[in-house]
Amino acid sequence: MEDKRYFVIDFDSTFTQVEALDVLGEISLEKNPKKDQKLRELKNLTDLAMAGELAFRESLEKRLNILEAHKSMLPQVVDRLKQKVSVSFVRNEEFFQEYKDRIYIISSGFKEVILPIVKAMGVKEDNVYANTFEYDEEGNITGFDETNVLSSNNGKVELLKQLELKGDVYVIGDGYNDYEIKAAGLANKFYAFTENVERGNILEKADHITPSLDEFLYLHKMNKAISYPKNRIKVLLLENVHADAVNLMKNEGYNVTTISGALDEDELAEKIKDVSILGIRSKTNLTEKVLKNANRLIAVGAFCIGTNQIDLEACLKKGVAVFNAPYSNTRSVVELAIGEIILLMRNLPDRIAEMHKGEWNKSAKNSYEIRGKKLGIVGYGNIGAQLSVVAEAIGMDVYYYDLVEKLALGNATKCSSLKELFSKVDIVSLHVDGRKENTRMIGDKQFSWMKEGSVFLNLARGQVVDVDALKNHLESGRIRGAGVDVFPKEPKTNKEEFESVLRGTPNLILTPHIGGSTEEAQENIGNFVPGKIIEYINTGSTTNSVNFPNLQLPILENAHRLIHIHHNKPGIIAHINRILAAHDINIVGQYLKTNETIGYVITDIDKEYDNEVIKELKGIQDTIRFRVLY
Repeated sequence: MEDKRYFVIDFDSTFTQVEALDVLGEISLEKNPKKDQKLRELKNLTDLAMAGELAFRESLEKRLNILEAHKSMLPQVVDRLKQKVSVSFVRNEEFFQEYKDRIYIISSGFKEVILPIVKAMGVKEDNVYANTFEYDEEGNITGFDETNVLSSNNGKVELLKQLELKGDVYVIGDGYNDYEIKAAGLANKFYAFTENVERGNILEKADHITPSLDEFLYLHKMNKAISYPKNRIKVLLLENVHADAVNLMKNEGYNVTTISGALDEDELAEKIKDVSILGIRSKTNLTEKVLKNANRLIAVGAFCIGTNQIDLEACLKKGVAVFNAPYSNTRSVVELAIGEIILLMRNLPDRIAEMHKGEWNKSAKNSYEIRGKKLGIVGYGNIGAQLSVVAEAIGMDVYYYDLVEKLALGNATKCSSLKELFSKVDIVSLHVDGRKENTRMIGDKQFSWMKEGSVFLNLARGQVVDVDALKNHLESGRIRGAGVDVFPKEPKTNKEEFESVLRGTPNLILTPHIGGSTEEAQENIGNFVPGKIIEYINTGSTTNSVNFPNLQLPILENAHRLIHIHHNKPGIIAHINRILAAHDINIVGQYLKTNETIGYVITDIDKEYDNEVIKELKGIQDTIRFRVLY
């Protein structure tokens, strides 16, 4: 059946990310002392015309007067525009090649700079319609061909009438004159293209908003470059994750929503219904109840080290990959621990408070250096191990206890039990995770093992310490000072009051869960976690996932990638291969990893396949999730 569709595409701010006349202005006004002012005027005239608030011909005349441009500048404009072709257009070059006979570039811009750009993408020269410049004898641009219908108001409508396209016509553009084609009854639909610019009154008039060419091709079942438009992937980022994370996700083309605070279970269960990617920190709990509503969820990013706030097993059973930042804020937590140890060994929290009240208490009593003191580290993971190195570098003797056998760094000494550790050291610093088994692991009995006058730090998890017992031992003097950064109950936002029995206790540093809250750490996390999620979405790689089998995959070339997540049952990969063989599809690469719960298999196949193959692969018994990557 013959395809009767025609595609009318605008150039400026649609085919390219910028307006060609703005680029010409950057070049022609380079040495003009009023460059910035004139460029602002130029942009304002463009916006007014594109919004339909200024007659197009009047706008064009005024813009050319501002430019003071010369014919010799046009090759520079072309060179710059070649670097500014819209990202989704570049990605879908195959579309322009395949439909070159029915793609029309219709622009109120100028053919001299448009033609070299669109021809390079496969558009036929005969299908390119635009204005042309006029020059004086010296080559200065003096105006435009006023006989060209596109130089007049409503010019695109008049041109479409002349073309008399027989079939379905779809217009993709960002301006009012693109909408006018549909309004005149010359197009089936007008698609407002927002990848580069959004014009509010144009969005209201559009039949459909298309944030990328991928979206348009998806709607018309013509998508070749990617299987699913990225603008349809909704991302929800909570708890003030770093701006870098937001920007990375937006730049990837995702539809990103941010909320500054945490959400409780019911709130998140409602918000997550159409979310594909969720980003949280430590205060939001992703429970099995929430996950029941998360039918579109693909991946979760924990913008922190710990993942105990996430039901990893429930995510796994639902085929949701979870990523965290196991190293990104390690140094920040270590530095806070060292700083608090020094402050507490010098009794500085009390001295500072006294000074603010006007009390001068100059004394060396109960004030000690940390050199030569014994530091006990509970939990010798990433943070504990680095604290060990830094503490030893400034002269401390380090002891540690961990349930798992860990290699001692430097001269650190391993203890066989908590009791042994506590009885030996002057300072205890907790660096354990928040698993259920660690709830209240430090209580009255454990504090009683500590030496009289010890210092205690909890920068790990709030629930691992009995805060009432800590308060009692601080008041009795067994613990001479403490630093606490995490609490059993924490405010969801900065506007809520912090409540704790520890408030007002002497020689106690209370901080609002900021161990990893440095600019450097949040920037590191903000870049690391989105990077892993984007890699997973784009390639299927699960490197550093905390719940999925870890697979590092090669770059996909000249093939389709099929991602199959299933319950770990025997025979599924054989079933996949039988289906592919039955459809005469060649496998060019296959990668499988399993854990106790799921199997994760990636299959790269030759390009050609039909929808029946996908249907059969999705229908395999024990399939949890299936995705196709183009």
